[in-house]
Amino acid sequence: MKRRNTASKDAVLDLLTNTRKAMSQDAIERQVTVPMDRVTVYRVLNRFCEDGLVHKIVADDGKQYFAACLDCKIKPLPKNHFHFRCLKCDTIECLNYEVTYAAPKNYKVERVNCLLTGYCGECA
Repeated sequence: MKRRNTASKDAVLDLLTNTRKAMSQDAIERQVTVPMDRVTVYRVLNRFCEDGLVHKIVADDGKQYFAACLDCKIKPLPKNHFHFRCLKCDTIECLNYEVTYAAPKNYKVERVNCLLTGYCGECA
């Protein structure tokens, strides 16, 4: 289905693309340049996830973060890749490593959420 371009969508996508890190909905609301309410931000982020422009990361703190992986367009990241959360600067970034796992027989895995937590290269 063709979706309409709006100033809200453009602003959120520009922010995520230029930030190059995963951001929470709260952070996006604070930093987006176009006035919009919480519901609009949430709706835009969910549509981007449905359309494959952005992916959602559920961190170890239970909070949802959203990332527009530029690497996905340059050299595709594996569908089930690792994310890294820095304990010092609190950023989350995509890592170009595929998650490998073994599921019990007769289980069909649709999605994997794998988060590594520690200190990034700048904070270590």
